[in-house]
Amino acid sequence: MTVSKTAADAVRSPRALRREPVDPAGDDSMLQLGELLGYSLKRAQLKVFEDFLRCVAPLQLTPAQFSVLLLLDKNPGRNQTEIANTLGILRPNFVAMLDALESRDLCARMRSTNDRRSHILVLTDRGRAVLARAKKLVANKHEARLIEVLGPANHAALLEMLAKLAQEF
Repeated sequence: MTVSKTAADAVRSPRALRREPVDPAGDDSMLQLGELLGYSLKRAQLKVFEDFLRCVAPLQLTPAQFSVLLLLDKNPGRNQTEIANTLGILRPNFVAMLDALESRDLCARMRSTNDRRSHILVLTDRGRAVLARAKKLVANKHEARLIEVLGPANHAALLEMLAKLAQEF
């Protein structure tokens, strides 16, 4: 999961993603995209990422970076490949993300004692502190807002439906 430049720019310019579809022809032929699930999911994802970025702006974390820190916290000693595969991030993109997290002293790569070709990933003390703050911001602002918009039952149902789509495809 990576955040697009457009979504990252939305933190600096909240109007960037708030534009509604424009129909230059004056009919609804261009608006039929809204009937496509994939298109609607992508538009919703951009809005959700925009809100996430705004909520964690003081910590300067993307959704993907937050996910990496969460996984490292719950799965200490996993290697780069395992974390990247779990998140569906391509190796070159993941290495660049790790470089950025390491440069901020949020995580560290260490040679595996079992396989010297492999690196295990660990959270640093600073990484644990940033993650703790991020989890509070995400729970109290971002997820709370999503639950408020959808309602608790619809929130749970949407999570279930998205999990089914991810599993089936």
